Amino acid sequence: MEYIPKEIEAKWQKYWIENDSFEPDDDYKKEKKYILSMFPYPSGRIHMGHVRNYCLGDAFARFFRKANFNVLHPIGWDSFGMPAENAAIKHKLHPKKWTYENIDYMRDELKALGLSFSQTREFATSDELYTKWEQEFIIKMYEEKLLYRKSTTVNWCEPCHTVLANEQVEEGCCWRCDTPVEQKEMPGYYVAITKYAQDLLDDLKGLENDWPSQVLTMQENWIGRSEGLEFTFELTKESRYKLDKQFASYKVFTTRPDTIYGISYSALAPEHPIVQYLVDNKLLSDKKLNAIKAMQKVSERDRATMPKEGVSLELEVMHPLTGERIPVWVANFVLSSYGGGAVMAVPAHDQRDFEFAREYDLPIKQVIVGPDGLIEKMTEAYTGEGDLINSESFTNIKNTKAKKAIIYHFEQNSFGTKQINFKLRDWGVSRQRYWGAPIPFVHCDDCGLVPEKTKNLPIALPEDVEITGEGNPLDTHPTWKHCKCPECGKDAIRETDTLDTFVQSSWYFLRYATNPKKWNKEGINESDSNYWMDVDQYIGGIEHAILHLLYARFFTKALNDLGYTNSKEPFKRLLTQGMVLKDGAKMSKSKGNVVDPDSIVEKYGADTARLFMLFAAPPTKELEWNDSAVDGAFRFIRKFNERASHVTQEAVNSFENIDHSSLDKKEKEARRKVYEALQKSNDVFNKTYAFNTLIASSMEAMNALQVQENDLVWAEGYYILTNILEPIIPHLSWEIADNLFKRKNFKNNIKIKEEVFALDSIALAVTINGKKRCEIEVTPDASKDEILSEAKIASKKWIEGKEIIKEIVVPNKLVNLVIKG
Repeated sequence: MEYIPKEIEAKWQKYWIENDSFEPDDDYKKEKKYILSMFPYPSGRIHMGHVRNYCLGDAFARFFRKANFNVLHPIGWDSFGMPAENAAIKHKLHPKKWTYENIDYMRDELKALGLSFSQTREFATSDELYTKWEQEFIIKMYEEKLLYRKSTTVNWCEPCHTVLANEQVEEGCCWRCDTPVEQKEMPGYYVAITKYAQDLLDDLKGLENDWPSQVLTMQENWIGRSEGLEFTFELTKESRYKLDKQFASYKVFTTRPDTIYGISYSALAPEHPIVQYLVDNKLLSDKKLNAIKAMQKVSERDRATMPKEGVSLELEVMHPLTGERIPVWVANFVLSSYGGGAVMAVPAHDQRDFEFAREYDLPIKQVIVGPDGLIEKMTEAYTGEGDLINSESFTNIKNTKAKKAIIYHFEQNSFGTKQINFKLRDWGVSRQRYWGAPIPFVHCDDCGLVPEKTKNLPIALPEDVEITGEGNPLDTHPTWKHCKCPECGKDAIRETDTLDTFVQSSWYFLRYATNPKKWNKEGINESDSNYWMDVDQYIGGIEHAILHLLYARFFTKALNDLGYTNSKEPFKRLLTQGMVLKDGAKMSKSKGNVVDPDSIVEKYGADTARLFMLFAAPPTKELEWNDSAVDGAFRFIRKFNERASHVTQEAVNSFENIDHSSLDKKEKEARRKVYEALQKSNDVFNKTYAFNTLIASSMEAMNALQVQENDLVWAEGYYILTNILEPIIPHLSWEIADNLFKRKNFKNNIKIKEEVFALDSIALAVTINGKKRCEIEVTPDASKDEILSEAKIASKKWIEGKEIIKEIVVPNKLVNLVIKG
């Protein structure tokens, strides 16, 4: 059988489509597997990262389909977003036209890889039907106070003309265009993800064995739970006179109540209301005001890496326990989004506070001594454990015990309370862009903010717009935003902000789980969701560890509480695949190192591309593109096809009756290698993900088959290897199965035969004084005396005439003879 990839692949891709080979069954009594790769943005062409992602997912889907599971393996398109608007400006195309033309092209590219996606469950998140149900969820969230509108300082990207969530600011720049982000006050919509902070944190424990530890740690750190003390700083009388009466005090939160007697100053965030009052009323010198305004323009994330800067506010507060006067500063290291934007500063025991104090010559008061005692001249903060000093009645108590004792003292005297804080902030979902899902609210002069009636959904985008890149075209549309109030019927204005595209990717997996026949009637069908969820295997890049995965987890929990699903976690198992590199760098047009998947498929065929992607590196590691390795993958496939001619039909009909005990050494070794590959296959798909070692094991098995001459062993081995390789190189595997194994199909779950692992003999190394000299073969049940006897015969020339002073037998491994001289 000559190997012509184009013919074989076209044949089977046509067969699979015509026979609905990959559609899930409606029989919910069957055991299921939901396999999902993160869906792509329709940028125009697939890249090698897509190929790796989808070949991995497809291998899982095909494996479990072969094992008689009911498999859901869908694909769709994350199709809203700013790149479509940028393309509209550049190419003078409508974003919708550009998006859906790209989808058509990329769909054909993915089909050419032979991916076993469901054809009936495909959708784009920009489809109006998808928007309809998403808008219903948003309204439900608003009604349940999980979504709200407020004005606040936001991350603003001027080139993109949109707000960014904190998670979308990377090193002070927009995650999309890499432009520095500005701070801007404006109204927007927020999802109350913080209400689920503790649940999101607690439920990470249930994912510990099935998610990468790196991802779990990243999420845990982002949620950022901390326990501590919240108390109030009262301003001195003199300071109150400078401010409005509403600013008589402010609250602070600390995780180190044991250091409270070491406070030497208090610091406020640049956005703190007291600071803003001083700025607005010009109650400080111009130099100080300008310095504060400069701080306010820098994003919180950027401030974290900047040198410590501050300005004295010429205010004082009273220490809550000692009554001591404490100076108040504004400092760039204090975040308004955490702990109320105010801190007590203890330079002796916090490095950040220490650096600031040294910069501005503020007092440093040590209140904890470690094993070395008092530090006469501190060069850095002491952050270790020890005994309290200079702490009134708490002096001489271990600081670890003092934390609870001081919190208790505050609570008993109504000075403060124990508090739990999170770094996680509510998720800003407003975007001032056109190509997104419209936020389904109306602004009425009489009724205020009013949700649209669900019967009027979807609120679809108008198509008669011109995308210029300057502002939101929904704002300037002559008719679209003018509507009637759903409450009173008077003239009103429709909300022109659209939703962050991460909203769409936060529930798409639940949409897939609903039978397409029900898509017109409901966004998520509860019984369908109950059967298919949770996703059994999710595959995607590590770059989504915080943004997408955290939002998807939140949305699943929120939709559970809203009654749409019984699922509380979306993804049981997570595989984060590494990037595909060329010449040591991520593939990109700017670096000139892009490899076009279409050209690889054209030259070598889809099976070669798939085999290389799974063989070149473990899936969680980076994969370095290697042209010669691609050629090597092609040669193996061609060889696998050619060797199929060695299989006789007579042997195919009889190999199930092999008498293993009658086989010779080479035949037994070949069977053992084949079944080792089969065993590894089960481990790889259920536990290890080590596809590269599975393929290597299959290659070893084929080599072992070639050096023996038993037709039955050859037929059995080829049948098993064809099954093992089907998830990886499906086109050729189906071709070989069709030609050779007509009475056997890929629905069989091949059983491991333990007889093949029983060894007639085992090889043991023989070492003399620890140095290997030779090997012996013995039966697995050989006694120690028999083993030593064989070892002495084999090593005669090294031990003859020498005194053996020690004999060591390490079972199944080696014999060591210790001799004199």
